[in-house]
Amino acid sequence: MRIGILALQGAFLEHRQSLEKLGVENIYVKTKEDLDHIDGIILPGGESTAMGKLLRELKILEKLKRMIEEGLPVFGTCSGMILLAKNLYNDKTCHLGTMDIEVRRNAYGRQLGSFSYLGDFNGIENKIKMVFIRAPYVETVGEGVNILAKVNGKIVAVRERNMLATAFHPELTDDLSLHKYFLNMVK
Repeated sequence: MRIGILALQGAFLEHRQSLEKLGVENIYVKTKEDLDHIDGIILPGGESTAMGKLLRELKILEKLKRMIEEGLPVFGTCSGMILLAKNLYNDKTCHLGTMDIEVRRNAYGRQLGSFSYLGDFNGIENKIKMVFIRAPYVETVGEGVNILAKVNGKIVAVRERNMLATAFHPELTDDLSLHKYFLNMVK
């Protein structure tokens, strides 16, 4: 199994470190040709506007969108969730648009509004640490979307078919539970 990590901008190094701790082969995805050699992909946290722009400029977006629609497992964290969303609250922007969710960007405020939370995640036995940095949350979900975690009534993790998205950054903790969860999706 080889996992691609979108490496255009954002926290891609931290995801690589998590995968390496699990002994999983991985590659950075920087070109559309890199997509030919992966079994799943992680869309890291970072700046969704910059990532969306780079995905378009490097001609990766359409191929990646098609692959996800055809079943490629994908795990989007924070801005990765925004890239996957069909709709953004009060924003006409759409990047990949493969996941039937509406996301509110920067919902928890600016950098100073960052926080961590120990909470439940459906499908993982123990509570997990969730690190939120200028995080989004999910406003609404479509019929086929499963809600996996909420914090104070706000939806912060969802799954739809081959797509997993979190508003928080599991790669910024020592807990590998979410990466294992994603790898089980890939298998």
